[in-house]
Amino acid sequence: MYVKECVKDILRIGGRQGRLDFLRLDMNENPEGLPAELVERVKAQLTPEFFATYPEPERFLGILADYLGVGRENLCVTNGSDMAIRYLFEVFGRPGSSVVTVSPTFEMYRINCLIFGLNHKPVSYRPDFTLDFQKVLDAITEEVSIVSVLNPNNPIGTVYTEEQFEQIVKKAEQVGALVIVDEAYHYFYDGTFLPLVLKHDNVVLVRTFSKLFSLAAVRLGFLVGNEKLIHYVWNVRPTFDTNAVALKFGEVLLTEPGLCDRLVAIEREGRQYLVGWLKEHEYTFFAENGNYAFIKTKLPPAVVKDRLEEKKILVKTYGQEILKDYMRISTGSKKVMETFTGALLAADREAD
Repeated sequence: MYVKECVKDILRIGGRQGRLDFLRLDMNENPEGLPAELVERVKAQLTPEFFATYPEPERFLGILADYLGVGRENLCVTNGSDMAIRYLFEVFGRPGSSVVTVSPTFEMYRINCLIFGLNHKPVSYRPDFTLDFQKVLDAITEEVSIVSVLNPNNPIGTVYTEEQFEQIVKKAEQVGALVIVDEAYHYFYDGTFLPLVLKHDNVVLVRTFSKLFSLAAVRLGFLVGNEKLIHYVWNVRPTFDTNAVALKFGEVLLTEPGLCDRLVAIEREGRQYLVGWLKEHEYTFFAENGNYAFIKTKLPPAVVKDRLEEKKILVKTYGQEILKDYMRISTGSKKVMETFTGALLAADREAD
C-alpha cells in the first residue's frame, strides 16, 4: 500500500487532554473565556434546525469584510488559522522548495514542511533572543517558495518594522515566493501589516479567533489577500470547512459594541500587573506584544512546571536548547495573574 514517504516518520505530539479542571496557561488561550452572558445569548440561537443545516459563511464574511475594511473577495474563512496555514502550504509550496521561518516560532510551520515534503530553512535567534535581520533576507533565495513572518512571533514576542516587512516582501517577490503574515497575536500589539497586504501580489495575512476572541474550541480563522491568491485557496478548501457554531460566534463577536476593546483592556491590565511582579522578584522575562510571557525560572523549568501542576496550573516548557531555561505562560486578567504569581512564588524556590 502506498504511503506518502515524507509523512511516515513525522513525530506528532498531541495536546494534553483533560485540561478543563486546570488554570490553563499553557496554550495562549484566554484563561477565562468570553463573558457568560454573551455565550448564553449565542447558545439561544442554536436551534435543532440550525444544527441540521450545512454552514453558510457568507453572512460572516460580509461582517468580517466591513470590520476589516476590505472586500469580500479578499477573504477566506478557515477551520482555525492552522488550517489556513496548511492551505497556503498546499497551494503555494512548490515541490522540493524551501520555507523560510525564524526559529523558534510556531511549530506548525515546521510540521507543514514535513507533511508537504518541503525543506525547512530556519533562521535562528541569537542566544540573547535578538534576530539578525540580514540573515532572514539572505535566506530568501531562488529555491524558496514561502516566507513566514509571525508578527508578533511566539514565544518571544519580537516584531518586525514596516521597513523590514517591505524588504522581506520585495526579496520574496524577486524569487517568486509567497509571504505569510501571521498575526495571531496582533490584538495584543499596537501594530498590524493589514493595510500593506493588499498592496502586494505575493502576501497573505492569517488571523485567528482563538486568542483574544476566545474561540479555540470551535476553530475559526481567516485569510486576507488579493483576489487571485484568495481564489486559489478557495479552490482547495473543502466546501464546509468551517462549522456553523464558529461562524455564528464570529458574527456576534464582530458586531458586539466595544467587546474587542474590553477584552484587550482586561488582558493588558493583567499583563501589566505580571510585569511589575516579575520585575519586583528579579525575573528575566519577555512579556511584550502577545498574550503570553516568556519567563526564565530560578529552578529548572520542569521542576516548576510539575509543582504548578500540583496546584492545578498548566504552563509551557521547551526542549530546544535556546528555550530550555524558560517557561511560557498565557496572560489574562489581573485576577488570573495574581493566582499565577502566588503559585509561582512557592513553586520556584528551594524547598524549606
